[in-house]
Amino acid sequence: MLIQQKQEGAKGSFYIKENDKVLAELTYSMTGTTLMIIDHTEVSDALRGKNVGYQLVHTAVEFARANHIKILPLCPFAKSVFDKKGAEFADILRDK
Repeated sequence: MLIQQKQEGAKGSFYIKENDKVLAELTYSMTGTTLMIIDHTEVSDALRGKNVGYQLVHTAVEFARANHIKILPLCPFAKSVFDKKGAEFADILRDK
């Protein structure tokens, strides 16, 4: 599965698309150039149980690291991933 990214202005997403249909998506907003706020993650029933939600969050983390951005995970799912990963994602986590 290919995770793609799109960004228009301050809004963006990481997503998986097949046959012109988005099957999974993590959306975010940028505040300035150094903070990404993850606000929503959704995975279609067809991909549930395949760790796709985690893969979307991990892709956002790698993007943030490469671009020296901190992440504030407001989405409950993304926040739960950050809570589980603890020290592994601590370098890019921005506390409220």
